[in-house]
Amino acid sequence: MTALGRRSTLTVPSTVTADRRGEDTPVRTRIIALAVLTSVLATCLFAIPLAVAVLEYSVQHERGHLVRAAGDVAIDVSGNVYAEEPIDPGDLELDDDDHAVAVYDDDGERLAGAVPGEHSRLLSRALDGKVRARTEGDLLVAAFPVTHSDEVVGAVLVATPRATVLWQVGFLWAAMAGLAAAAVAIAWLVGRRQARRLARPLEDLEESARRLGDGDFSVRSHRGGIQEIDAVGAALDATAMRLDDLLARERAFSADASHQLRTPLAGMRLRLEAALERPDADPRPAITATLVDADRLEAIIDELLTLARAERRGPAGRVEPLDLDTLIGELSPEWGARLALHGRDLEVRVDPDAPDARASGAAVRQVLGVLVDNAVTHGRGTVTVAVREAPGAVAVDVADEGPGVHDAEGLLFSRQADRRDGHGIGLALARRLVEAEQGRLTLTRVSPPVFTLLLPTAAREDDVVPARQPGG
Repeated sequence: MTALGRRSTLTVPSTVTADRRGEDTPVRTRIIALAVLTSVLATCLFAIPLAVAVLEYSVQHERGHLVRAAGDVAIDVSGNVYAEEPIDPGDLELDDDDHAVAVYDDDGERLAGAVPGEHSRLLSRALDGKVRARTEGDLLVAAFPVTHSDEVVGAVLVATPRATVLWQVGFLWAAMAGLAAAAVAIAWLVGRRQARRLARPLEDLEESARRLGDGDFSVRSHRGGIQEIDAVGAALDATAMRLDDLLARERAFSADASHQLRTPLAGMRLRLEAALERPDADPRPAITATLVDADRLEAIIDELLTLARAERRGPAGRVEPLDLDTLIGELSPEWGARLALHGRDLEVRVDPDAPDARASGAAVRQVLGVLVDNAVTHGRGTVTVAVREAPGAVAVDVADEGPGVHDAEGLLFSRQADRRDGHGIGLALARRLVEAEQGRLTLTRVSPPVFTLLLPTAAREDDVVPARQPGG
């Protein structure tokens, strides 16, 4: 009892939660984030070394400027330093107000001007006749020797605050940052557009797949101009069409098969009802005839199931040659008996030179049964079943001596014909079965009616039924 009262808690690891959050992220957001991240990474990899190079270049440029300024001052004061005369302050004035200038004699004593800080090492190098420029603390300092007749008589130091250079570099860095921001913004816009272009076909595919799963086989995906996604859409469309066609064929086959089973069931019912109305008569003949019809009904069901399985497998399976003479010989006693009940005759003519057909025996049996049943029910006089050779095919003609058919062929072989004059949907089933066997069923003569069944021959696997229909 205590165990039943306990409550168990499931702790979801943070990594799993993070993964699920990642899986829920829309693909558009992922594409935009990837584009922005790539652009930021590329900009940083390019901008950081460039910013350092700009700083170094600016410092070197300013040092060179200080050296040139120191050299100009050294030329102007060389005569005064050599003669130990006072230096004119005008010779120490430079174009930049933030530059400081100082002049020294060969002993390192300052003669004029001043620079902040102590730069004895730099000064000694200049007195040795060398030109130097370096960064010392917050100053950029350049030293230039003062010479007279190839003799070093003094030195000039020129200094400027390093902040001056950094201020100029800051403007360049700001401009570079603006360009980098513009590049990232452009990458965001391009990524957004590409995300919309890539995500919209995927979203359409998702919607199409959802509708297909809900049973809407009319769904068709839109083409987005992306080859891989369009290929998936085409495959989805083909699947939808195949499912739609399969469902339509299953429904039509079920309806037509039920129509085929109605006739023997109706005969059995009528025979049993007639036997009940005559209690004094011997019921054995009725029971015997009913059992015959039950056997016939069972055979029809078996054949329809066989045809349904063959239709699902498709036309890839190999079909054995069919001897129409033998098949019709097996069926003619039943047909003759049915016609004899109406006082009519059956005539069978088989051309001995006619080749075997390449078709399913169950399918041909059902088709001939539909045609003969149609002639028994709606025709008159003798029913003729003739097997002959046709160009590239073997033909079976089923004719009677009735007034003929007044419906157009397109309506005659449609399921709607059942609602008019009784030419039932069995003809629609017969045509569909024949077409599944790569054959053709047509009305070759209207009055007296002749239905012609064309089947491919078993002589060559590549034989096809000709487009031109032979006459009655």
